Amino acid sequence: MNLKEKISEYPNFPKKGILFRDFSPILKDPSALSFIADEFTKIFHPKDVDLFAGVESRGFLLASILAIRYNKGMIMIRKAGKLPGKTTKLSYKIEYGKDTLEIQKDTIKDGQRIVICDDLLATGGTALASAKLIEKVGGKITGFAFIIELTELGGMKGISKYKFKSLVKY
Repeated sequence: MNLKEKISEYPNFPKKGILFRDFSPILKDPSALSFIADEFTKIFHPKDVDLFAGVESRGFLLASILAIRYNKGMIMIRKAGKLPGKTTKLSYKIEYGKDTLEIQKDTIKDGQRIVICDDLLATGGTALASAKLIEKVGGKITGFAFIIELTELGGMKGISKYKFKSLVKY
């Protein structure tokens, strides 16, 4: 299946000079969702995964799809202030400043194997920060799952020590 045909492009969104690639049309196509799950099962063996972590907010969708396919759980990595209870936070640099991610402290047991899921890999800052956050609370990164990768931004370099797969590359 050619997922590129299902990805919409929006020039100058969210700001001038950016071409936004939107995977939302894929969500309306059950065969595309099944295809995505099938492709990742070729990369990550169910015995090597305990949980899928979705990065806010589009990563929640991919993590949920894979959690259902693998019969595993799903956890959320969110921006600061979005999760109840005790959380662990990690601040990191982004292109235009600083951001903070957090995870609930009790969501991961020591040594649990986690696949981090997001819709897009660009510069890799959020992906790497997500990995560090999970490792900080005792999780072990099995790998990363992305629907889209913007190769010219080099995000794969920051996570090259981990297994990762992106289904569509631009």
